[in-house]
Amino acid sequence: MNTQLPLPLFLLFLSNCTRAKSMIPMAHISSSLQSNFLTTSAPTFHHHCFLNSKDRIILQTRRRRSIAFTCQSITDDADDGYLLDAPVSAGDGFSFSGGKYSDGPNPADEWFKKGKFMKAHPVYGNGEKAKDPIFGLTMGGNSQASTDVFRWFCVESGNADKPSVILIHGFPSQAYSYRKVLPLLSKDYHAIAFDWLGFGYSDKPQPKYGFDYTLDEFVSALESVIDELGVNKVSLVVQGYFAPIVVKYANNHQEKLNDLILLNPPLTAKHANLPSTLSMFSNFLLGEIFSQDPLRASDKTLTSCGPYKMKEDDAMVYRRPYLTSGSSGFALNAISRSMKKELKNYVEEMRKILMDDDWKVKTSICWGQRDRWLDFDGVEDFCKAAKHRLVELPMAGHHVQEDCGEELGNIISGLVSRKVQI
Repeated sequence: MNTQLPLPLFLLFLSNCTRAKSMIPMAHISSSLQSNFLTTSAPTFHHHCFLNSKDRIILQTRRRRSIAFTCQSITDDADDGYLLDAPVSAGDGFSFSGGKYSDGPNPADEWFKKGKFMKAHPVYGNGEKAKDPIFGLTMGGNSQASTDVFRWFCVESGNADKPSVILIHGFPSQAYSYRKVLPLLSKDYHAIAFDWLGFGYSDKPQPKYGFDYTLDEFVSALESVIDELGVNKVSLVVQGYFAPIVVKYANNHQEKLNDLILLNPPLTAKHANLPSTLSMFSNFLLGEIFSQDPLRASDKTLTSCGPYKMKEDDAMVYRRPYLTSGSSGFALNAISRSMKKELKNYVEEMRKILMDDDWKVKTSICWGQRDRWLDFDGVEDFCKAAKHRLVELPMAGHHVQEDCGEELGNIISGLVSRKVQI
């Protein structure tokens, strides 16, 4: 196999090889196009990649100032096609760029404008340039870790003088999932949502180059984030598989918490097994390939776990990290492996913490009854035994904030005490 084929085209080839009827020979791909994908200092081009109904790849290259990589899917019905478009400068040269083509503002850009970066958690390692795990090639600037402290993307809403509520997204997702919750909380609270390392707009260090995505590292990273925010007392809301990480942090810092709200957390032993939709990203080789596919990494993971019907504008935001940098996929692969290896112990520890008499934090569990990943069996019994409040949302799935964002915002406002300490 010619390993000089640019990574995104190589992955596209592998993912389509079982159904492709014909492919353009690798020798027909220009060396200048290879250079542009494999280095950040190479001349820039405008690339058009058209996929017809027979999966034939046709590449056109021409020099111009405005850099873009556009991929159009063309079926027998032209109306069913979709376009992907964004500046290559936003990526790292190792993967597709963009979101659905639009002459108007891109939803991902609009969301980015609402946030800001903060620095938290030191970068460890020897400072070497990160390399992709498939070919060992040095990756572009956007895939390199910050030199000293990681950058976290966060969105704030409300008055900073009011009680703080931190909204923590699940796996895999982004702070964007709380877009409907933030405005509702801002009336009475200082609401903050951030992207975990490896997701959204936050740094996405390659494993072994500053952050390995172990669950213990996420606990330490969360502590750094909360310390950097400078809040004395805070209420935490966390969704899904990151709940055990947050509970472990909370157990070590109960004095800092007013309330803890868990959204469809893995509470039973059965919940400690990742669903196939997520565990496939941990597979050897195939995990690296599947995690580079934005439709698998974002669309499928968000829509396969409940009734959520993703709007195209929302899909553009969730796809964007995987379209602009291969580092997002490699981070997803690393997190999946850590989850598959460590989640069982973390779930067991979380259960013990929440059942312990020494646990003093007011805890509520909100459960979307249409969760296709985590079964409700055992959840009600656990809440009764641990004496934690259970709030059921009949119309929501695993990602409660996506299915019932406004309703969840009102529920959180009601659960968090108005007389909390600031």
